[in-house]
Amino acid sequence: MPKCFGIVAGEKSGDILGADLIRSLKNHYPDAQFIGVGGPEMQALGCESITPMDRLAVMGYVEPLARLPELFKLKKDLRELMQSRRVDAFIGIDSPDFNLRLEGELHGLGIPTIHYVSPSVWAHRKKRIHKIAASVDLMLTLFPFETGIYREHSIPVRCVGHPLADQLQPTSAEQKLIARQYFGLKDDARVVAMLPGSRGGEISRIGPTFLESAVALLERDSNFRFIIPASGPESRARIEALLRTNGLESGEPFLIVDDSHAAMQAADLIVLASGTATLEAMLLRRPMIVAYRLAYLTYFIASRLIKIPFVALPNLLAGARLVPELLQDDLTEEALVTEIEAFFAGERETENLLNEFDRIHQSISLDASEQASSAIVELLNKNGQN
Repeated sequence: MPKCFGIVAGEKSGDILGADLIRSLKNHYPDAQFIGVGGPEMQALGCESITPMDRLAVMGYVEPLARLPELFKLKKDLRELMQSRRVDAFIGIDSPDFNLRLEGELHGLGIPTIHYVSPSVWAHRKKRIHKIAASVDLMLTLFPFETGIYREHSIPVRCVGHPLADQLQPTSAEQKLIARQYFGLKDDARVVAMLPGSRGGEISRIGPTFLESAVALLERDSNFRFIIPASGPESRARIEALLRTNGLESGEPFLIVDDSHAAMQAADLIVLASGTATLEAMLLRRPMIVAYRLAYLTYFIASRLIKIPFVALPNLLAGARLVPELLQDDLTEEALVTEIEAFFAGERETENLLNEFDRIHQSISLDASEQASSAIVELLNKNGQN
């Protein structure tokens, strides 16, 4: 009888991870079936999704409250689906607030549970580790520093590395030139890629400061060009509306593009919201400035709960401030312009930065999807599910 896996991903990055994992699991179980919640990448591989993935894409401490009834019903529907289909295991990909609750209920029903992408228990809400211990049969982490707390609490864990580290390679001078030609940019242009996030709230909170800084830079040096990747039609519409609000339009010197990786490769410097994009920029070996601004109430709560010195992934992985961070009230037009001008003036040392990027890249390039699928196969074999 073919294996049947429950699987839930709540956002684009999880959809990509889930798709890579499905491909790898099918190498072990060619006839495997996958049911739950997934995006277009997972669905293209045959995953049955009972609701659009974006219904799980909520962030913060306050924002999800209005969605609780819908989320509770979805959790109930998924639990009943996993029972009725008698899944061999359940895999929750990121989205810890939702997936860990579902995993706890499924674990209580005797279904093996795997959580892929560690919650940030090392940063805040450390008491969650006890809930994880009671809910998860296997934790798959992306980064080596995340495994320690699980071993301390005897939770089976494996660091599988990050799939992006397997897929992305440092940008060569030739690739940078090709990317610039693709976007119609001159070789000597000062190119800044600006990524204010993909969600509407991120774009509305961060985007205006990014654009104000860009306008200020253009007034001082007309050789600047700004590439703004859009993650989809909704993101593009928001960015275009933001440009119009500031009396600007798409086209030089502001290029709205679809290919974020090509935009990063073409850039001398990347200015971006904190998140997975910072990892992509690091793997592509591009200097960056990281910015973020939360809704006020969410920030008020988070600043009292989260006790870590950095938020940018390159800084967390290095355990040191490799790249500048401009957060909340520190994210101003003046501060951002100062950082960008300092970079182009050669005031920011980049050789050691890029060498550190290379070192981190090697440490997390571990063939992640195969590592993850092999760990799941071992768990099932241990439970007698050959």
